[in-house]
Amino acid sequence: MTLTVVIPARDEAGSIAACLQDLTGVMRRENIDYEIIVVDDGSSDQTAEIVEKIGQEDRAVRLVTNRERHGFGMAVRCGLAHFTGDAVAVIMADSSDSSEDLVRYYRELSKGYDCVFGSRFISGGSVVDYPWPKLIMNRLANLFIRLLFGYRFNDTTNAFKCYRRHVIEGMYPLIAAHFNLTVEMPLKAVVRGYSYSVIPITWTNRKTGASKLKIKEMGSRYLFIVLYLWLEKWLSHGDYHRSATDPPQQLSKIQPTDHV
Repeated sequence: MTLTVVIPARDEAGSIAACLQDLTGVMRRENIDYEIIVVDDGSSDQTAEIVEKIGQEDRAVRLVTNRERHGFGMAVRCGLAHFTGDAVAVIMADSSDSSEDLVRYYRELSKGYDCVFGSRFISGGSVVDYPWPKLIMNRLANLFIRLLFGYRFNDTTNAFKCYRRHVIEGMYPLIAAHFNLTVEMPLKAVVRGYSYSVIPITWTNRKTGASKLKIKEMGSRYLFIVLYLWLEKWLSHGDYHRSATDPPQQLSKIQPTDHV
């Protein structure tokens, strides 16, 4: 199984090299067939040049330029339009996501699940240097989603997740242009009946650069996507649910000690 990693990047010259070196080193060590697609989302620094140089040394690393409207969601969607692997994971360019957790995603996906979601807020998961205002907003948003949809997974808003190719195909059309894509993708997977496993993961705050997420700009956009998928869940009569001809569905698995 070939694993594609999509990395949206805008002005990440200070972190992208270390991120790629860590990812490629771990993938080689674990003998995982991989490709890495870095999507340059309108960078004004040396991000693209750094990725191109690394790509010359490792043909599995590719630079794709988002020439459409910019935004986190648009960059991820651009990367998804170019991936060739059997499964894909979205990872942040600032090294906040763990390469070791990516390996665990790959192993878990190999058990037959359609998706693997990570949670920083179950037993075994952790966050390092998470800004407390964002942490509070994160927990409130995830609690709202859990209550609205009636499911136990408690870290929907985190971008770092892994999906098989047929799940991505089953999500289209994706409509979120910003960080609200991080909610659209897993909720579509769940609402449309794809199986998933949840494992604990670690998140570490960036050491260089600045976060592109602006909470005050995202509230209504997150709410729109959440309500859009809630309406699909209850009013679509299963029109977008996976069909009987899709690959066999596994039972969802979640850690029994999850908490808010």
